[in-house]
Order: sequence, then C-alpha cells, then structure tokens
Amino acid sequence: MQAISVSFLGPDYVADMQKGRPSKRPRPPFGERLRALREATGLSQQQVADKLGMSQTSYAWWERNPVALRPEQLQKLAAALNVTVEELMGTAQNKKRGGPVGKARRMFEEVSRLPRDRQQHVLRVVGDLLKANRPEPTTS
Repeated sequence: MQAISVSFLGPDYVADMQKGRPSKRPRPPFGERLRALREATGLSQQQVADKLGMSQTSYAWWERNPVALRPEQLQKLAAALNVTVEELMGTAQNKKRGGPVGKARRMFEEVSRLPRDRQQHVLRVVGDLLKANRPEPTTS
C-alpha cells in the first residue's frame, strides 16, 4: 500500500507569497510606473499581456527593463490600463485627487489587492453601511 501525502495550504498562505524570483536590480522608472498602474487596475501581468496580444514573459520584460515602445504600443498599453498615454509616460499634470486619506486609504488599498469578486462584495457592504448611516434630510 502506498502512502499519500496531503497538505492544505489555505488562501492566506498563497495570497501573501510573493510570486517569482526577486530581481537583482531595481526597475527602471517607466517599469515601476507601469507596474504601479497595472496593480492599481487590479490586473495581473498575464491579463495585460492578453489584452495586448503578447506573452506574459514579453510584458514582464517591459516592467523589468528599459524599453523603447512604438507609439501604437503605448496607445494599446494605455487603453489596457485605462489611463492616458501622458499618465503612462509620467508627463501628466499632477491633479490633486480627492479620495480617502489615512486609515481609509490604507483599507481601500488593501481591498484593491483582493480578487475582483471579493472587491465587489466589500464595496456592496460599504455602500449599504453608508446608505444606512446617511443623516436624515431636514425639512424646514
């Protein structure tokens, strides 16, 4: 009789693990901006690569190495990340954005790292709580 080894590693173990091998050199500024924009949209490298019709390995090269992209590649990439080419290139004028600050910002950044279905669940709960806690309109 042969023994079978079974182990269960819960989602917390897998979710917190860094994927891939750490790089020995820092990302170039464009690659860092590209990674940040991709993560802000909640997309994986594979998902962006699929939108661009290329392999994940080729896309990962763009995030890790200095690259010279053609204008049409920049336009497709900006569309895939739902940003302007100016934002992608880091030339957009910095507009003061409204939004959560402090603890609320950290919590929503954490929510943005969840899978899409869990993000939607959290947003439904927050929306319901906000609706329930809105002040009653006063009538004069």
